[in-house]
Amino acid sequence: MVNINKAKQKLEQEEAQLELELTDIGHLHNAAVGNWDGSAGDLKVGTEDENVLADKFEEITTNEAIVNELEERLLNVKKALEKIEAGTYGICEKCGAEIEEERLEANPAATLCFACAQEEE
Repeated sequence: MVNINKAKQKLEQEEAQLELELTDIGHLHNAAVGNWDGSAGDLKVGTEDENVLADKFEEITTNEAIVNELEERLLNVKKALEKIEAGTYGICEKCGAEIEEERLEANPAATLCFACAQEEE
């Protein structure tokens, strides 16, 4: 059986890291979970140079894609922490079996056992 305290510690560390990474390239609207947007700093760059403005918009687009991935991971981590508190951590959401210890060690936020994860792919 997976060590819940160790898993919780890993998840809390990952949560802090993800939030830090998100604040580097995005901003949170209304402090609500799931409301991150990519940013490129202030768009008021003091120039009308089309290349500078195009670079800023490209950076926003790139950051938005990265923010979406980080935000999804952050939501999964938060969900796993909630499961720990509820006593349902380590249970496959699809079949109800225990998620393999090796899988949870590799990905503490895993929601599916190996067999169900393979079916999803």
